[in-house]
Amino acid sequence: MTINILVTGANGFVGSRLMAVDLPRTSSIRLRGALRSGKTSPNKLANTVCIDAIGPTTSWIEALTGMNVVVHLAARVHILDEGSAEVISEYRFVNVQGTLNLARQAAAAGVHRFIFLSSIKVNGEETFDRHFPKIHCPILLILMESVSMRLRRD
Repeated sequence: MTINILVTGANGFVGSRLMAVDLPRTSSIRLRGALRSGKTSPNKLANTVCIDAIGPTTSWIEALTGMNVVVHLAARVHILDEGSAEVISEYRFVNVQGTLNLARQAAAAGVHRFIFLSSIKVNGEETFDRHFPKIHCPILLILMESVSMRLRRD
């Protein structure tokens, strides 16, 4: 059985490394990278599809066709002005609502596994000796909200 894996954020830090894995020609694993429009494929041989933007209305139909697994790495990250209300709304729009939209469409398309990897920002700006930082970072709040929403069933 061939395992078809959609990798969102395929041109990001983790995604580009996953897409660059040199699979043997005889492998039963096939990767498809989902990239933002205008970005280049990290692996010229990889099967890619362009996504204009991630949000609650993004259509993933083309990207999900024939996929068994989704590895969701795409997210809004590395925004410098983290204190403004607009930035927090944008994080929610992409990282919470956009991910829920993708997960729902993946389930409807018959995807068997949805693997969600979050940002290192989940640890806050600094962790020192603490395992869990105080919730003072707006991005940490959004990430926690995103994860808790994913765990609830509709």
